[in-house]
Amino acid sequence: MAAANGNGGNRPTGPRCIALVGPFQSGKTTLLEAILARTGAIQRQGSVEAGTTVGDASKEARHHKMSVELSAATTTFMGDSYTFIDCPGSVEFIHDMRAALPAVDAAVVVCEADERKIPQLQLIMRELEELNVPRFLFLNKIDKVDTKAMEALQILQPASRKPLVLRQIPTFQGDIITGFVDLALERAHVYKEHAASEVVPLEGENLDREKAARFSMLEKLADHDDELMEQLLEDIPPPRDKVFDDLAKELRDGLVCPVLMGVATRTNGVLRLLKALRHESPNIETTAKRLGVKPGEAVAYVLKTFNTAHGGKMSVARVLSGQIGDGVTLLSPEREVGRVAATFKMVGQSTEKRGPALAGETVALGKLDYAKTGDTLSAGKQTHPALIEVKPHEPVLAIAVSASERKDDVKLGQAMHKLLDEDPSITLIHNAETHEVVLWGQGEMHLRVATERLAERFGVAITTRRPTVGYRETIKKGIQIRGRHKKQSGGHGQFGDVVLDIKPQPRSGGFKFEDKITGGVVPRNYIPSVEEGVIDALKHGPLGFQVVDVQVALIDGSYHTVDSSDMAFRTAGRIGIVEGLPQCGPVLLEPIHLVEIVCPTEATAKMNAILSGRRGQILGFDTREGWDGWDVVRAKMPESEIGDLIIEVRSGTAGVGSFSFKFDHMAELTGKTADQIIAARRAAE
Repeated sequence: MAAANGNGGNRPTGPRCIALVGPFQSGKTTLLEAILARTGAIQRQGSVEAGTTVGDASKEARHHKMSVELSAATTTFMGDSYTFIDCPGSVEFIHDMRAALPAVDAAVVVCEADERKIPQLQLIMRELEELNVPRFLFLNKIDKVDTKAMEALQILQPASRKPLVLRQIPTFQGDIITGFVDLALERAHVYKEHAASEVVPLEGENLDREKAARFSMLEKLADHDDELMEQLLEDIPPPRDKVFDDLAKELRDGLVCPVLMGVATRTNGVLRLLKALRHESPNIETTAKRLGVKPGEAVAYVLKTFNTAHGGKMSVARVLSGQIGDGVTLLSPEREVGRVAATFKMVGQSTEKRGPALAGETVALGKLDYAKTGDTLSAGKQTHPALIEVKPHEPVLAIAVSASERKDDVKLGQAMHKLLDEDPSITLIHNAETHEVVLWGQGEMHLRVATERLAERFGVAITTRRPTVGYRETIKKGIQIRGRHKKQSGGHGQFGDVVLDIKPQPRSGGFKFEDKITGGVVPRNYIPSVEEGVIDALKHGPLGFQVVDVQVALIDGSYHTVDSSDMAFRTAGRIGIVEGLPQCGPVLLEPIHLVEIVCPTEATAKMNAILSGRRGQILGFDTREGWDGWDVVRAKMPESEIGDLIIEVRSGTAGVGSFSFKFDHMAELTGKTADQIIAARRAAE
């Protein structure tokens, strides 16, 4: 779908889906509010501080005054429908953005000219670049900027692997920004608060600045257009229509990132942004082609799933082709996900029932019980292949959770299922050894919000604690010891008698049991029972932990023809181990993991200090492949020190650092630290 536009050429038409992304606290939710107010979707612009915005409407978002999940709102502008997806900026909630981006037509990256936020901006730009999503950059809060436009561009350029192209320059009255010059239209505008800007003559100093800035813009566009390059070399002014065509084409091809500016709190610059989206962002045909959607079929992509208090499960979905409405049965590549109970238009948490959704529209689909975030859904008899798989980042922080009251255990399990359904970046692990339910997340705030949702949204009171570290124990020397179990209590008694040779194994050698019985002093049918008793006893050693790296040989024993039994010999084997291990020099083992921290280069020295302060053995660092200005720091580190490592890492990297880890080996731990761990274990028992 395309239509002629006032700037010449054709412009895309039809429903558009636009993501609002950017670093934490850059003003995305405020920009969404300004867009909704400017297009008449809401009567009055709310504020994040007052808790009156359409986005960030959940209790958790209001409480923390930050986006903790995406918000969707549909509005109309100059006859076209737009759904804006307001995405969280914190790295801890970035999976919501990553899962939604594949199906949007374009993204508006909201940012400030702040060097401290460049690493955050780089993370977001990288996601857009890898998905080849066209992107505008909206330089927000320009009323607080004390740098020139070109200087701001130089600050921001390192975050983008593609050229940033300045589309506007600010105009001033003294030191106060009063408006802007549109470099494509060659028009000057004066801002009006919460109203359309006013066109004013372009003259004097502003005209001179406009000519220089416009030539710089055209030079960048000419890098991908030989005809424009020739016109510039021959000093021929290019037609305005050609400039707009180049801006639109190079945006859609991902060759440049146009930069606009404004003040979202006052709606300054919002109308110009909307017009740029209207004329230059691609429509559903281009997006569907990028994703490889087969034409003619009814296909949708699930951006996000929610469990609502009264309406059941809702799936925010972009219809990529065909039509989807009430009563349609939808399939994912793996299964049937359900029949659409209702189709809704969304404005934040407010929903309005509507008719079938056509290609390009973004709607909420009701009661698709088995739909998941990131699913590719189709309405035909044949399923459509998955368009993309967005895997969550590896989790970095864990808490053990349990219901505050035992009667809520089942309720907690059901709530956990819904929580993980809504947020795939949370991982749940049942630790069979410690009987703990461990919740893994992307950071401290991420897990805090998860526990708040369990209480507020799903009505389950929980208690949390740090997960148990996987300590083990082993022995330093061997011993031969007799384990004897004899009991007479009327009738048949119990008799089992074994001699065990207990020895240490090499580290990671595991457990080994040998049968060295000769002459039948212990009948063969009882030997497996002896081994079972030994294994039972090794589950809890003299220090309170599971015993590993031990070799046990059954070398002698005796039996009674009447009183011996499997249970008697199992008990004898257990007694031998329980009495023998304290004499074998038991020692504590702690798990050591290989840790890799990714961080901006300027934070590498801080990361080394953090690792050293947590008993880490630093192995070195390298530049992060494909990431300018980033390093990878490697170290070996005790599991007990990894627990809250992410809090220090994020603090030392302006919120962008992260790490991954994997088990490497078990290491001996002695001294005061070991004594404290053993004492704490005994106290807990």
